[in-house]
Amino acid sequence: MYEPRSLKLLDRFQGVFSRLGIDYPVMRRILQVKLTMDARRVPTIVGKSKQSSASSTVNERNQFVRSLWVYAIYGALCSVFMWMGDSYFFQMSLTFGVLMFIIMTSLISDFSSVLLDIRDRNILATKPVHRRTLAMAKTLHICIYLLLLTGAIASIPLATALIKHGIGFFLLFAVELILMNLLIVALTALIYLTVLKFFDGEKLKDIINYVQIGLTIAMTIGYQLLSRMFNLIDIQVTFQPKWYQFYIIPIWFAAPFESVLHGKGNLIFTVFSLLGLVIPILAFMIYIRLMPSMERHLQKLADPGGRPSRGKGKLPYWLSRLFCSGSQEQGFFRLAWSMMGNERDFKLKVYPILGFSIIFPFIFLFSSGLGEGISELRGTGKYLFIYFSGAMISTIIMMLQYSSKYKASWIYKALPISDEVQIYRGTLVAAFVRLIMPLFVVQGAIFCFLFGAVILPDLITAGLGMLLYTAICHFLLHNQLPFSRPFEVAQQNAGMKTLPLLLLLGGFGVVHLIMTRIHYGVYMYTLLLIVLNFFVWHPNRKWFGKFTRRASQE
Repeated sequence: MYEPRSLKLLDRFQGVFSRLGIDYPVMRRILQVKLTMDARRVPTIVGKSKQSSASSTVNERNQFVRSLWVYAIYGALCSVFMWMGDSYFFQMSLTFGVLMFIIMTSLISDFSSVLLDIRDRNILATKPVHRRTLAMAKTLHICIYLLLLTGAIASIPLATALIKHGIGFFLLFAVELILMNLLIVALTALIYLTVLKFFDGEKLKDIINYVQIGLTIAMTIGYQLLSRMFNLIDIQVTFQPKWYQFYIIPIWFAAPFESVLHGKGNLIFTVFSLLGLVIPILAFMIYIRLMPSMERHLQKLADPGGRPSRGKGKLPYWLSRLFCSGSQEQGFFRLAWSMMGNERDFKLKVYPILGFSIIFPFIFLFSSGLGEGISELRGTGKYLFIYFSGAMISTIIMMLQYSSKYKASWIYKALPISDEVQIYRGTLVAAFVRLIMPLFVVQGAIFCFLFGAVILPDLITAGLGMLLYTAICHFLLHNQLPFSRPFEVAQQNAGMKTLPLLLLLGGFGVVHLIMTRIHYGVYMYTLLLIVLNFFVWHPNRKWFGKFTRRASQE
């Protein structure tokens, strides 16, 4: 069996574990199995590649370790902040903001199964294994993962800190990294425990999915707030204390560099430093104390959950009648609607992108600040930033072909389907109506509030452009049958496929901008988009069918 080096290092402390009442041989074997399973899982950050069943075990091992160089690149980018003068608070706030974002999103996307793992309960619960041994095995599993991950990300910043600022800075940086990891683990686990306490079964799994997505989006927003805390005046960094800064965690870990190394006895830096020391330790102690309770609540994950409400299918039924023609197309609309709402793997991969699409237009909109308030926006062309909300369309269209239940795709061949085009069109319309259109409508309403109702024709034009862009993405990505392929075969070069499409979306925005400079240009452009959309989406779907058949043959 696979023998990680971390276990050989752990063997040197066997006596310590034995004195703590831990059955070390049993704990070591449990850890060995868990680490072997982790080594064969391909991390999200490097994507999923197609592997043949004949691939050797050696190639399947160490996938996580082999991916650490990607994290090291992110760490190298963080080290750039170390060379930005001697404003330690500014430098380290940015550094810890980036490090927390990378580590926490990696923990959410790749390692939440460690905190919520119930697969071993059916085996170990029937064996004479003490609960303390199981708890220690799980804790060490998390610590080993975080040690490797943090070591890869922080190795270059630590080396830079040692070279640029000396041994004192280096040691303080290492201590703060440990405290940061304690807080990350504790916060993630405590949030999951709160969800576990109040919900059960399938509903619980869905809520955990949304918590993972929400954390990812919150970290992105927090990083944007962090970068706007500071003002650069004549290349000098100034900091203005505000009440909300006590809730921005990265500055807790940056404050000790000013207090200790620069000797600033400012009260606010002292408070930040104490928060960065006390809160992580306290949170981790609470996590350790509540770990038995979390183990009990984890059993809820095995519950099947209640039956869905009988009235739950009325909305997709009426929407399918409204947007689709023909009973078969309406049926595939409802199938795709259900899959996108119930497939947790699909939601975990697609919904965070939707969240980013919600916030990115506003990040670009307010990037230059609002010196005179919202009134400063009116009369400008910044409303065209709404095109950034369509950045997720190409990824959504590409992900429609994947599913964890892909083996059920035999139903496409078993059903008496008159034309496969109806499968694609029903699925594509469902994706647009469920995922894309609501987001655009909400953002359009907010933009109308910010810029005034005068931009309503432009918003209609942008919506028509995104509708046409959705069809173009489908034509160019050559999709397989919807939900017919496993997520494991998603190509690593998916980003290379969607990048040209993002440039095409930018082209829609540029043309729109040019038309705003022409008298009645926006109305002419709107009329052109209406004609093109009618030609592409018409139920006769000649072009739609041509491209769809070519995709299915490939």
